[in-house]
Amino acid sequence: MGGVRARWCGVAAAVALVVVPFGAGVGYAGEGAGPAVVVVAPSPSPSASDEFPQLTPAVAARLDEAVRKVQAEAKIPGVIVSLSAPGKGEYVRAFGVADKATGAPMTPDLNMRIGSETKTFTVTALLQLVDQGKAKLDDPIGKYVAGVPNGDRITLRELAAMRSGLFNYSADEGFFKALTSDPQRAFTPQELLAYSFKHPVQFEPNAEFEYCNTNLILLGLVVEKLSGQPLASYVNEHVVKAAGLRHTVFPTGAEFPNPHAHGYTNQTADGKTEDATDWNPSWGWAAGAMISDLPDLRSWAKTLATGTLLTPATQAQRLKVTPAGDLPDTGYGLGIFNVDGWIGHNGSLPGYQSLTIYLPEARATLVVLLNTDISHEGSEPSTLFGEAVTEIVTPEHVYRLAPQAAAPRH
Repeated sequence: MGGVRARWCGVAAAVALVVVPFGAGVGYAGEGAGPAVVVVAPSPSPSASDEFPQLTPAVAARLDEAVRKVQAEAKIPGVIVSLSAPGKGEYVRAFGVADKATGAPMTPDLNMRIGSETKTFTVTALLQLVDQGKAKLDDPIGKYVAGVPNGDRITLRELAAMRSGLFNYSADEGFFKALTSDPQRAFTPQELLAYSFKHPVQFEPNAEFEYCNTNLILLGLVVEKLSGQPLASYVNEHVVKAAGLRHTVFPTGAEFPNPHAHGYTNQTADGKTEDATDWNPSWGWAAGAMISDLPDLRSWAKTLATGTLLTPATQAQRLKVTPAGDLPDTGYGLGIFNVDGWIGHNGSLPGYQSLTIYLPEARATLVVLLNTDISHEGSEPSTLFGEAVTEIVTPEHVYRLAPQAAAPRH
């Protein structure tokens, strides 16, 4: 998600973290810790793009340096970075610590909260139901949920494309106070919508792009109505399982499968950094509650970008983007970003950030997972890592994304 106030699932003034060691990374070797750098020999099959480099030890060393630099400057406790492309090898590394209290290292097998990447799952669920003929993208939300401002004119498509004009509930002062005063509190979708609907609409439907968690809460309710199942059950069964993901879950409370990294945030009542590992993500629900791990996200990147769970026609509609903010080469489709050719989504909520993107030309996948959401000089840490990596491997396709107002953030 984007921010509680500006980005919870998505940015606030940086608060200094305790600087933790970020020395040698932990390599990914399937079962456990392995060599410091993993560079798999390229497969005999040709790569889809000659522009994507071979992930040689020399390239891995450049990536190590770039990741460590961002980690040190932004004071990130721990980060996992995975980059791969057919015929080019793969780079999978973990740096820093997963738990500042114990010094336990970050490793590539940890479960992580993925914030707004949840949106990609919720919108996929909606689009599956559209493919089944149970709804149309241009249906008004008022057909399914009563009491929505402009509900007779805002369509499901506009909700998924962040063009509804509705107020973002996670930017509401009362919501921020309620969440930070009791991070274990469970919120209902109706309570979240109430924080939004007490505010006037921001603009006419489809007039502008504005990243907004309220949109996804409404789409989650639509999925429930059309499927007859709780959203978590539908997503876990028809999206997660259908995609062959083994460690991805839409939780119903604060449960967090082991092993997992501890997450650190300054989105707190007093602005001081706290351990947010066990905060209840119900406030994010369809917009940001899910949990996943590196292998699953590596797989999901391709599934999402290529649309294997949807009909080709529906996937084409999903990937039709409109400008998202002021940055060039950045567009938003239906629950999905296209940033200079990289297709996917980022995620942020208290304590965690993530980035899962796919470059079709090279069939390349980049996943970044980190255990803080504290911004650095106004930038999301996940974006800093994404930019640093892509500047090295795909200088013609650099991932730059402006902060999105998606999660609570003061």
